[in-house]
Amino acid sequence: MDKQKIIQAGRIAKQVKEYARTIVKKDTHLLDIAEKIESKIIELGGKPAFPVNLSIDNIAAHYTPFPEDKTLAHGLLKVDFGVHIDGWVADNAFSIDLENSEENKKLIRASSDALKNAIELIKKNKSKTTTSQIGKIIEETIESQKFSPIINLSGHSMEEYDLHAGITIPNIDDKKEIELKKGIYAIEPFASTGVGKVHDGKPSGIYSLVNEKTPRSQTAREILEFIQEEYQTLPFCSRWIVKKFNSRGLIGLRQLEENGNLHNYPELVESSDAKVSQAENTILIDDKNEVIVTTD
Repeated sequence: MDKQKIIQAGRIAKQVKEYARTIVKKDTHLLDIAEKIESKIIELGGKPAFPVNLSIDNIAAHYTPFPEDKTLAHGLLKVDFGVHIDGWVADNAFSIDLENSEENKKLIRASSDALKNAIELIKKNKSKTTTSQIGKIIEETIESQKFSPIINLSGHSMEEYDLHAGITIPNIDDKKEIELKKGIYAIEPFASTGVGKVHDGKPSGIYSLVNEKTPRSQTAREILEFIQEEYQTLPFCSRWIVKKFNSRGLIGLRQLEENGNLHNYPELVESSDAKVSQAENTILIDDKNEVIVTTD
């Protein structure tokens, strides 16, 4: 684990979060917001760990603008992005109300308070903290404010070039007493006005490489080589591929999907079509059992 690179990624993420809050305005094109956030990450010396997610209202996660996307920012918008330095990731998210809605503001407060309380617990208990304790305090915080935690979304451990490295940080008390040992963890509460579950929606155009077998098409081979070199196992999106390969990039992506090289993540939609808020920070537990919030 490279502590310095994780902390550096976190510092960049914090600056980008502050910048993002200044450019997210109602009726701004989501495409412009995503491009500016990703450019700012690069300008500050990092790389995007995954495509910026800009998910509105009942879409909890995995909406990133497509090439030429005309969608405008509105409603309750989740801004979820990550920064990596040589594969070491700082992951974070915040929600913003673009309608001056009291319900939206209360829902945002619920997920933010849940994140704050979870991190305070971890700072107190350090590597003795269990995943179920974190889930319990997130669940209790959100339910105390009359909302529902999303039970099938969670935080996660991270490793080099691996966003989801095996340990799940639940948003409810799942009774699994897994202690947080030395490592990197994304704490990620989601709160909802609805039933508190998500289901798979439309394909998002966010992909990850799952198989490196050689495709027949020359275009697909070129794109596969680019993905292997540029992203390795981290997620990427059709927008990035089109930027590099123009329109033939979409053909190549389709061929790679058909060849079994790629996983296309679905949008995640609240099952009762209710609004969802999200808050997220990354913590690092180091060799000295010190807890560092890298993105706060």
